[in-house]
Amino acid sequence: MKVRKNLEAVFLAASVMAGFAAYAIAEVPAARIAAPVAVNAVAAPVVDENMAVVTVTHKRLTAAEKLALN
Repeated sequence: MKVRKNLEAVFLAASVMAGFAAYAIAEVPAARIAAPVAVNAVAAPVVDENMAVVTVTHKRLTAAEKLALN
């Protein structure tokens, strides 16, 4: 009767144990070695003449103005 009463707890405990077991028996992948990169390599900046640039200029609110907004 106690098992029926606490079936939810038994299910949760079993699922947690199954989750830990799945991680415990999982294979660890071999480390991938990256190809060496030239030391003096410099990334070229991407320049797009059609890129939209938005400039937002406005004065900062004072403490009194911030309080007035709320």
